Amino acid sequence: MDLTRAFAHPTDPATPAAPPFDPELAAVLSALGSAARDPLTPENLAARQELDASTRSRPTVRELQDGGRFEVTEVQVPGAPGGPEVTLVSARPAGIPGPLPVLYYLHGGGMVVGNAWSVVPALLHECALPLELAVISVEYRLAPRTRYPGPLEDCYAGLVQVAARAAELGIDADRIVIGGKSAGGGLAAALALLTRDRGGPRPIGQLLLCPMIDDRGTTFSSHQMAGIDVWDRTSNATGWQAHLGDRYGAADLPAYAAPARATDLSGLPPAYIEVGSAETFRDEDVAYANAIWQAGGQAELHVWPGAFHGFDSLAPDAALSRDARDARSRWLRRLLTRPDPTGAPTD
Repeated sequence: MDLTRAFAHPTDPATPAAPPFDPELAAVLSALGSAARDPLTPENLAARQELDASTRSRPTVRELQDGGRFEVTEVQVPGAPGGPEVTLVSARPAGIPGPLPVLYYLHGGGMVVGNAWSVVPALLHECALPLELAVISVEYRLAPRTRYPGPLEDCYAGLVQVAARAAELGIDADRIVIGGKSAGGGLAAALALLTRDRGGPRPIGQLLLCPMIDDRGTTFSSHQMAGIDVWDRTSNATGWQAHLGDRYGAADLPAYAAPARATDLSGLPPAYIEVGSAETFRDEDVAYANAIWQAGGQAELHVWPGAFHGFDSLAPDAALSRDARDARSRWLRRLLTRPDPTGAPTD
């Protein structure tokens, strides 16, 4: 079901001013300086990747264990046929008897940066502790060294192994939620489509945080937020080009590569979708939620007023960031305590 026309940028080149940033978020962005909005380009991509690898936190297992507060292990599992092994970072609060529900999480980074370890501390404190669940973070391969479908196949292979090794991992294979942020949110949406179509493990929900799902760059918000959002259309095009290579923008690109291309969104697990009103991905994410509803599915949509891309990471103490985390937690709690967590009708 294609809803892109309703959100497409008009042929008139004049674009109205962007929605204002939330005052707290604007102050944080101002303090970060202009470098926070320097776009990612093909010319600076290699340097950005090198900088990310050298400066982004990659805590050790011992550090993640936090003096015994959490049980954390690295697990190597078989990858896709012909592909390398996939590393999973499995973490849970210590001392809670299992099997626990699990959030199978895919990190952000525009498909080109980021790692599985750096997101675990926030996941443990924001999700695992209050909700008594396990988290498994996936170290998928990055573009442009590995292009589509490699990263998605890593995520799928890991999911299959998590379900197969549920007893070993101390998790409940019938209560797996897949989730991710930005590029990871896009991969999570693609993974929901892929496991549905392959008859793989059946997640009970998909947590899609500002998901990167449309390679075409034709939405109104992608033009409206150009040069303003911390991840704008220039950065977005660079990430998609790195991920897709020669297939970037192809008319026949499969939905597994860019979920906004999907024409069949039926039979998917309930979705939680959030995005900012002042970010590049606003219109593609709103359209995706609408398409799920039109296909007869369940989606909870939050458009946070005045929020830019990744606002809760850059301004974690802002009121809007706290509200966003609370809303996600409430959705997860409702999902995990349903008599039938798949959301299927009951007699």
